[in-house]
Amino acid sequence: MVRSVVFVCMLASGIGACAKKQQTIPGTRIPDTAMNQDVLKVLETYRNAVESGDAKTLLLLASENYREDGGTPSIADDYGYEGLKEVLASRFQRVSDVRYSLRYQHIRRECPSEGRDLTPGCLARVEVLVDASFTVKDMNDSARRPDKRDQNELVLEWNGDKWLIVAGM
Repeated sequence: MVRSVVFVCMLASGIGACAKKQQTIPGTRIPDTAMNQDVLKVLETYRNAVESGDAKTLLLLASENYREDGGTPSIADDYGYEGLKEVLASRFQRVSDVRYSLRYQHIRRECPSEGRDLTPGCLARVEVLVDASFTVKDMNDSARRPDKRDQNELVLEWNGDKWLIVAGM
Protein backbone atom coordinates (compact mmCIF):
# COMPACT_ATOMS: atom_id res chain seq x y z
CA MET A 1 0.00 0.00 0.00
CA VAL A 2 2.75 2.46 0.96
CA ARG A 3 4.65 1.66 -2.25
CA SER A 4 1.52 2.36 -4.29
CA VAL A 5 1.04 5.78 -2.67
CA VAL A 6 4.68 6.73 -3.31
CA PHE A 7 4.47 5.52 -6.92
CA VAL A 8 1.22 7.43 -7.58
CA CYS A 9 2.71 10.53 -5.98
CA MET A 10 5.80 10.28 -8.22
CA LEU A 11 3.67 9.80 -11.32
CA ALA A 12 1.42 12.73 -10.42
CA SER A 13 4.16 15.27 -10.62
CA GLY A 14 7.45 13.89 -11.71
CA ILE A 15 8.57 13.31 -8.10
CA GLY A 16 8.06 16.95 -7.09
CA ALA A 17 4.46 17.08 -5.80
CA CYS A 18 5.07 14.92 -2.74
CA ALA A 19 8.20 16.76 -1.71
CA LYS A 20 8.42 20.44 -0.92
CA LYS A 21 9.83 22.27 -3.92
CA GLN A 22 13.20 23.92 -3.32
CA GLN A 23 12.87 27.71 -3.43
CA THR A 24 15.36 29.64 -5.54
CA ILE A 25 16.89 33.07 -5.13
CA PRO A 26 14.80 35.47 -7.24
CA GLY A 27 16.13 35.90 -10.76
CA THR A 28 18.28 32.76 -10.55
CA ARG A 29 18.03 28.98 -10.44
CA ILE A 30 20.22 28.94 -7.34
CA PRO A 31 18.70 27.29 -4.25
CA ASP A 32 17.63 29.86 -1.65
CA THR A 33 19.86 28.94 1.28
CA ALA A 34 21.52 31.17 3.87
CA MET A 35 24.97 30.32 2.49
CA ASN A 36 24.00 31.13 -1.09
CA GLN A 37 22.39 34.40 0.01
CA ASP A 38 25.57 35.38 1.89
CA VAL A 39 27.79 34.55 -1.09
CA LEU A 40 25.61 36.55 -3.48
CA LYS A 41 25.56 39.53 -1.09
CA VAL A 42 29.36 39.61 -1.26
CA LEU A 43 29.26 39.37 -5.05
CA GLU A 44 26.69 42.17 -5.29
CA THR A 45 29.00 44.33 -3.15
CA TYR A 46 31.80 43.36 -5.56
CA ARG A 47 29.67 44.19 -8.61
CA ASN A 48 28.69 47.60 -7.19
CA ALA A 49 32.32 48.36 -6.30
CA VAL A 50 33.40 47.55 -9.87
CA GLU A 51 30.70 49.84 -11.29
CA SER A 52 31.62 52.71 -8.96
CA GLY A 53 35.38 52.24 -9.35
CA ASP A 54 35.80 51.61 -5.62
CA ALA A 55 39.21 49.94 -5.50
CA LYS A 56 39.33 50.15 -1.68
CA THR A 57 36.17 48.04 -1.30
CA LEU A 58 37.40 45.56 -3.92
CA LEU A 59 40.60 45.06 -1.95
CA LEU A 60 38.60 44.57 1.28
CA LEU A 61 36.57 41.85 -0.46
CA ALA A 62 39.72 39.99 -1.54
CA SER A 63 41.36 37.28 0.53
CA GLU A 64 45.06 37.53 1.26
CA ASN A 65 45.11 34.10 -0.45
CA TYR A 66 43.93 35.73 -3.70
CA ARG A 67 45.36 34.14 -6.87
CA GLU A 68 44.68 35.15 -10.45
CA ASP A 69 45.88 33.17 -13.45
CA GLY A 70 44.84 35.69 -16.08
CA GLY A 71 42.92 32.99 -17.93
CA THR A 72 45.98 31.98 -19.96
CA PRO A 73 48.40 29.05 -19.83
CA SER A 74 51.31 31.47 -19.32
CA ILE A 75 52.40 32.21 -15.75
CA ALA A 76 53.65 35.66 -16.84
CA ASP A 77 50.22 37.24 -16.18
CA ASP A 78 49.54 35.42 -12.88
CA TYR A 79 49.45 37.38 -9.63
CA GLY A 80 48.38 37.19 -6.00
CA TYR A 81 47.03 39.64 -3.44
CA GLU A 82 49.94 42.09 -3.85
CA GLY A 83 49.51 41.98 -7.62
CA LEU A 84 45.80 42.68 -7.21
CA LYS A 85 46.70 45.85 -5.31
CA GLU A 86 48.84 46.95 -8.28
CA VAL A 87 46.11 46.12 -10.80
CA LEU A 88 43.55 48.12 -8.84
CA ALA A 89 45.95 51.04 -8.45
CA SER A 90 46.98 51.15 -12.12
CA ARG A 91 44.81 49.52 -14.80
CA PHE A 92 41.56 49.88 -12.89
CA GLN A 93 42.09 53.63 -12.50
CA ARG A 94 42.13 54.16 -16.30
CA VAL A 95 38.55 52.89 -16.56
CA SER A 96 35.38 54.96 -16.22
CA ASP A 97 31.66 54.79 -16.99
CA VAL A 98 31.46 51.12 -16.02
CA ARG A 99 28.34 49.03 -16.49
CA TYR A 100 28.90 45.60 -14.94
CA SER A 101 26.19 42.96 -14.83
CA LEU A 102 26.48 39.48 -13.32
CA ARG A 103 23.99 36.72 -14.00
CA TYR A 104 24.45 34.03 -11.39
CA GLN A 105 24.26 30.53 -12.88
CA HIS A 106 25.38 28.07 -10.22
CA ILE A 107 27.07 27.88 -6.80
CA ARG A 108 29.07 24.82 -5.85
CA ARG A 109 30.39 24.45 -2.30
CA GLU A 110 33.65 22.62 -1.57
CA CYS A 111 34.64 22.11 2.06
CA PRO A 112 37.58 20.28 3.57
CA SER A 113 35.18 18.50 5.92
CA GLU A 114 32.10 16.61 4.83
CA GLY A 115 29.81 18.23 7.43
CA ARG A 116 26.99 20.61 6.70
CA ASP A 117 28.54 23.45 8.69
CA LEU A 118 30.89 25.94 7.13
CA THR A 119 34.46 25.60 8.28
CA PRO A 120 37.42 27.83 7.45
CA GLY A 121 38.70 26.86 4.04
CA CYS A 122 35.28 26.12 2.53
CA LEU A 123 35.04 27.41 -1.03
CA ALA A 124 32.04 28.66 -2.96
CA ARG A 125 32.57 28.43 -6.73
CA VAL A 126 30.12 30.73 -8.47
CA GLU A 127 29.55 30.47 -12.21
CA VAL A 128 28.46 33.80 -13.66
CA LEU A 129 27.72 35.33 -17.03
CA VAL A 130 29.35 38.75 -17.21
CA ASP A 131 27.98 41.55 -19.37
CA ALA A 132 30.07 44.70 -19.11
CA SER A 133 30.96 47.88 -20.91
CA PHE A 134 33.34 50.61 -19.87
CA THR A 135 35.40 53.50 -21.18
CA VAL A 136 39.15 52.99 -21.08
CA LYS A 137 41.97 55.27 -22.13
CA ASP A 138 44.77 53.62 -24.07
CA MET A 139 48.45 54.59 -24.07
CA ASN A 140 47.71 57.45 -26.52
CA ASP A 141 45.03 58.82 -24.17
CA SER A 142 42.32 57.85 -26.66
CA ALA A 143 39.06 56.63 -25.16
CA ARG A 144 37.55 53.32 -26.26
CA ARG A 145 34.32 51.73 -25.08
CA PRO A 146 34.49 47.95 -25.47
CA ASP A 147 31.66 45.59 -24.62
CA LYS A 148 32.60 42.37 -22.86
CA ARG A 149 30.46 39.28 -22.52
CA ASP A 150 32.00 36.25 -20.93
CA GLN A 151 31.46 33.32 -18.65
CA ASN A 152 33.51 33.50 -15.45
CA GLU A 153 33.99 31.70 -12.19
CA LEU A 154 34.35 33.69 -9.00
CA VAL A 155 35.76 31.70 -6.09
CA LEU A 156 35.11 32.73 -2.51
CA GLU A 157 36.63 31.31 0.66
CA TRP A 158 35.01 31.17 4.11
CA ASN A 159 37.58 32.46 6.63
CA GLY A 160 35.49 31.53 9.68
CA ASP A 161 33.85 34.97 9.82
CA LYS A 162 32.99 36.03 6.27
CA TRP A 163 33.29 35.16 2.59
CA LEU A 164 36.29 36.63 0.75
CA ILE A 165 37.10 36.40 -2.96
CA VAL A 166 40.13 34.23 -3.75
CA ALA A 167 39.93 34.21 -7.56
CA GLY A 168 38.06 35.62 -10.51
CA MET A 169 37.97 39.39 -9.97
